Amino acid sequence: MPQSAAPVRDAKPVHDAKTRALEPLAAGLVLLLCFSWGFNYVAVKLAIPDIPPMTQAAIRSAGACVLVFLWCRLRGIALFARDGTLKAGLLCGVYFGLEFILVYQGLQYTTAIRAVVFLYMTPFMVVLGSRIVLPSDRFSGAQWIGLLMSFAGMVLAFGLPTPALDPRQLLGDLMSVAAAVFWAITILTIKVTPLARASAEKTMLYQLVVSAPMMAAGAWLMGETVAPVLSTVAIASMLYQTVWVVSITYVIWFFLVSHYSANRLSAFTFLTPLFGVAAGHFVLGEPMTPAFAAAVALVAGGLVLVNRK
Repeated sequence: MPQSAAPVRDAKPVHDAKTRALEPLAAGLVLLLCFSWGFNYVAVKLAIPDIPPMTQAAIRSAGACVLVFLWCRLRGIALFARDGTLKAGLLCGVYFGLEFILVYQGLQYTTAIRAVVFLYMTPFMVVLGSRIVLPSDRFSGAQWIGLLMSFAGMVLAFGLPTPALDPRQLLGDLMSVAAAVFWAITILTIKVTPLARASAEKTMLYQLVVSAPMMAAGAWLMGETVAPVLSTVAIASMLYQTVWVVSITYVIWFFLVSHYSANRLSAFTFLTPLFGVAAGHFVLGEPMTPAFAAAVALVAGGLVLVNRK
């Protein structure tokens, strides 16, 4: 495993982890994660002709499970100690699996643009949920304005969804909203359970071990089939998703979740779809609207307000 995951090993959450603002290094890491996840949209699209999306999710989770486990053995990270994380870890694994199943299944009924807008309601759900389970991590009025600005920027980039006219499209929209709920619940569960004190690798492994068979079952139920001969592009895409996105960036994300304000972190995820638009434009030649620059400015301005100390 690359050495970039090493700092995660022995770090312990600090006393202000529930409300802690992001330092420049942490903010830079989140930007790297959002860029990586945005490019992941392109990677998935590139592999779809050979490997359907749900199958991709199952393969990358299973492969990352092996890689993260080997990393833990190499670094001597304890995985089987009784630390009170089992119940919360298994629940997070179910939430993680359901999130991706709902996203991919929802895309069968609704458009990608609508799915993105509804999925990225997650930061609002995290902030609202924090008022119940993390009362010390409440947003001020200025931070709420920043959150709304960032969401408005994302909507400007993708366009405001029109009312669903087809019941099937409405079903897909609801699936995207449900996926956002499970994403938010996963973040909050990590913050308020013993998982906040566990290593990020162990938190990730819980989710991979539980979600991989769930997604494999989903791929089977959806009748997905893999091409008999995989292209070099499809193989490279799966390596990127498995090694970099899931095995490394997700581990870093869960490390940050346990050490910094969940509200501030989740707001940064508005950048992910914007990076996805940019990657799609430069790699796949997809169109980019003139409003994109204004969208980026709104999101950036909103994040400045959200992360003021």
